[in-house]
Amino acid sequence: MRLAVIPARGGSKRIPRKNIKLFCGKPMIAWSIEAALSSGCFDKVIVSTDDVEIAEVARQFGADVPFMRPASLADDHTGTLPVIRQAVEAMQHQGLKIDHVCCIYATAPFVTPEDLRRGLEILEQSCASYAFSVTSYAFPIQRAVHLDPDGRVSMFEPAHFNTRSQDLEEAFHDAGQFYWGKVAAWLAETPLFSKESAAVLLPRHRVQDIDTPEDWVRAEWMFKALQAAESCA
Repeated sequence: MRLAVIPARGGSKRIPRKNIKLFCGKPMIAWSIEAALSSGCFDKVIVSTDDVEIAEVARQFGADVPFMRPASLADDHTGTLPVIRQAVEAMQHQGLKIDHVCCIYATAPFVTPEDLRRGLEILEQSCASYAFSVTSYAFPIQRAVHLDPDGRVSMFEPAHFNTRSQDLEEAFHDAGQFYWGKVAAWLAETPLFSKESAAVLLPRHRVQDIDTPEDWVRAEWMFKALQAAESCA
């Protein structure tokens, strides 16, 4: 079977209650739940949380919350891999035979059912352990600059001062939306950023980290613009 796991702890600091704060009219987590359910990819969509209120909201929008996440996996320093591993093990203990698992972040309102289906297809066709969403940097990372404590500038790679942007290799980064993986990879906590992973490329206009209030405002503007464009299409 295929399992979607949406991790959503209750202790967000920079944006309090971020996972259930209203985003364009719905609790943030609802967008991820609805995309997962609409994709048709999953036999079960669950939310891993330590928070009773988040659990209730998740159930209202159609996800299952079959267990509460242990407090030891709900602090500021716990990574994604152990959280998904614990969720998989908990579901296996309930008798489920799982083949593929997709971690979908709760703060990914731009995730689409189509991208989730494409991610599954890439995972199956590539023979990789994982397939996850990435997008390209808007500016060549080789020409990035560093600011010292006095605000003075230096290049990370001074050798590329005179290199034309079009001659530099394009770079990509994690889009922070979803991570398909084979169950064995999640259970072994195989690193995501390695040769074991295949990329699911997304356009930059559908990617936005939401870690600060400024990110939140920008994401809502982007989301409303996308909705307007779709309604005119």
